[in-house]
Order: sequence, then structure tokens, then C-alpha cells
Amino acid sequence: MDEPDPAIVLAAKDGDVTAFEVIMRAYQAPVWRYLRHLVGDAGLAEDVTQETFVRVHRGIGTYDGRSRFSTWLFRVAHNTAVDAIRARDRRARRDLAIPTTIASSPEQAHELNAAIAHLARDLRESLLAVEVLGLTYAEAGRLLGAPAGTVKSRVHRAREQLLRWLADGEAASDV
Repeated sequence: MDEPDPAIVLAAKDGDVTAFEVIMRAYQAPVWRYLRHLVGDAGLAEDVTQETFVRVHRGIGTYDGRSRFSTWLFRVAHNTAVDAIRARDRRARRDLAIPTTIASSPEQAHELNAAIAHLARDLRESLLAVEVLGLTYAEAGRLLGAPAGTVKSRVHRAREQLLRWLADGEAASDV
């Protein structure tokens, strides 16, 4: 993922609305896609995306440059999503929309969606951060607030469970 020009970030930190709009336009779609997979609901993802950018606008002054800007922004998005998920009283999550291009057929895409939706939250979040966002384990760790080794382990376990689900045609007993 391309990083914004540091001058744009600095200008946005200094209150330049035009600079913030540049950042928002560059990241709005990727943030929405990440949130769509994370929360499993397009409408909720839109709401959480808007709230994310409100929080980023309010808190951009706290961005200290120690991590990539995108990592910081996606951490804000992640935290906003967790808040939204808690606010909806922990209802059953809907199937996640994974593009059918990663599955060989619509039926397999449906099975993959169901399998991902049944993963434990920590496994699902780690898998999405690495596979959908394309983050390294270290970047995903910063996003999720976990050590890189933990993220790597979670992604490995998630992949194993997904393969088992797809091979068996149903949820594994420990999913």
C-alpha cells in the first residue's frame, strides 16, 4: 500500500483540510474494504469508515511517525470496528464477502465465506490483516496490538482451519 507524501501528513496534522481530504480519498476505499471483511456488513462498514475518518481527523496530531501512516490509520479503523461490533450487542456476524476471484467457483467462495465467518475473532482479524490488507506479520501485529509471532501463529491456525473446513465441507469441531 502506498504511503502518503510526508508533507501531506504534516499539513493535515497542522489543520490543512485539503491535505486531510487527499489522505481520506486515498484511503477511503481500502479502509472500507478492510472493515467490510472485518465486520461482515457493508452498511456497518460504511458507518465505521466514516467514524474512522472522524477519529483520524481528530487524532491525526497524535500520529508520531514511528510506524507507517497506513498502519496507524488501519489501527484506528480496527479500534473503531471493535467498538462498533461491541455496540451492536454481539449479534451473530453475517458471512464475510471474500471476492470470488480467490475461490475456483461461486460454491467454493460461499464455503470460504462461511469458514472465515466461523473462525475465532483473533484468527479472523489476523488472517484478514495479512491476506486482505497484505500487511507483514509485524505490521499486522502493530495493527492488532499483538506480537508478530502471535499474528503468524494465528494466521497459520486460521489457514489450517479453513483448509479443514473446505476439505470436510463443514466446520471443524474446534473452529
